[in-house]
Amino acid sequence: MNKIKAAIVGSTGYAGQELTRLLYNHNNVEIKYLTSKSYTGEKYADIYQNFNSISDIECIGDDLDEIAKDVDVIFLALPHGIASKKINETILENTKIIDLGADFRLKDKNIYESWYKTEHFSPSLLNEAVYGLCEIHREEIKKARLIANPGCYTTCSILSLYPLFKENLIDENSVIIDAKSGVTGAGRSVGLGTHYCEVNESIKAYKIASHRHTPEIEQELSHAIGKNITLQFTPHLTPMNRGILATCYAKLKEGINEKTIHDAYKETSKNETFIRLVKQGIYPETKWVKGTNFVDIGLFVDSRTNNIIVTGAIDNLIKGAAGQAVQNMNLLFGINESEGLLNAGMFPA
Repeated sequence: MNKIKAAIVGSTGYAGQELTRLLYNHNNVEIKYLTSKSYTGEKYADIYQNFNSISDIECIGDDLDEIAKDVDVIFLALPHGIASKKINETILENTKIIDLGADFRLKDKNIYESWYKTEHFSPSLLNEAVYGLCEIHREEIKKARLIANPGCYTTCSILSLYPLFKENLIDENSVIIDAKSGVTGAGRSVGLGTHYCEVNESIKAYKIASHRHTPEIEQELSHAIGKNITLQFTPHLTPMNRGILATCYAKLKEGINEKTIHDAYKETSKNETFIRLVKQGIYPETKWVKGTNFVDIGLFVDSRTNNIIVTGAIDNLIKGAAGQAVQNMNLLFGINESEGLLNAGMFPA
């Protein structure tokens, strides 16, 4: 087959760089354009020296109307509030869009504007956009023009909890998610809260009861169980470069035993390349998924409290961003879903 011609808009952020790296190692892709607002006119390999002797592309500005005429897919690795201004019907007639930002993840315009504190400029596209969590929306993704790539916390949290909601095994409003992320989750822009001296040798909760990934998690888990749910989500910043660990708690319904729980997870994951259920007595760790598109999930039933505790671990820049985007692209173009993504983690790293 002819190679897929791709453009990465916002290629010099952490997620954009990881996406560029993955696509350079993808057998079916040709990177045509790398865009950057901050580094227009500079060679990509001069910005990221790890691309020395690999890329000779010079960064350009992000004229999406022109770029769309010359590529098969555009990846948007931009902050929220930008994509909804840039994407229009003409662009979607010319190319497919995979948006790594938040603008098309939430179906309700009012919920988006309430949580993100900005206007949504393309509400007509919200119903068309497909939420790009491949393990749940695979068939819709295959037919889409516009993919809303999930957030990192949400990917880990949803995949960790999905079987419990799908099989109606828990009190759906008892869920508490305690999640921890590496510093790359905050992006590459300079900020006091992510300086080395501010983060090292410390851990902190932030955006308690107000993190923007909360409604995204609730939307997808509500879809799984068939009714609206509300949950508690608390994120934490940890002094590591990358990785997310989500520890999720829920009250089991009466009569639900450990075998039922394990059977539900085995059934949901049996054909999923990137979901790994760890053995009993082993707990997921971010170091085992670093550099991979896997999510590792561990289960523990506390008979004393009648709670289920689920732990999930991902690499926030890969399964939580760039790898997920490549997985979506593979589905869109009829390629093996794991192409360019099947590798063991980096260890030690």
